[in-house]
Amino acid sequence: QVQVVESGGGLVQPGGSLRLSCVASETIRTIYEMGWYRQGSGTRRDLVARITGGGTPDYTDSVKGRFTISRGSAKNTVDLQMNSLKPEDTAVYYCNVRTSLWTPGYWGQGTPVTVSS
Repeated sequence: QVQVVESGGGLVQPGGSLRLSCVASETIRTIYEMGWYRQGSGTRRDLVARITGGGTPDYTDSVKGRFTISRGSAKNTVDLQMNSLKPEDTAVYYCNVRTSLWTPGYWGQGTPVTVSS
């Protein structure tokens, strides 16, 4: 059974920072890509950032220069450093782990991020 677990969400004031972490179970032997998605109230789940198994990152335009995705030091982990947070970043953030280009991947349960004064 594959498990994906996110942590690090919470309440932060505009301009503040949060760091999200994701751990995928070690039963996943090959990782093609790990990514962070978010879903606000009444909206669809959209890509925030992703990183390939080789370490190449990709970001949606609205977070470029503010968010940084990185592979963790432990196996099957990925972090998302979020700086200069804005109210529009408020959403539930989900981690996705793909084992190949042709599979949708595994999802975590999500961690909520609220940016508000």
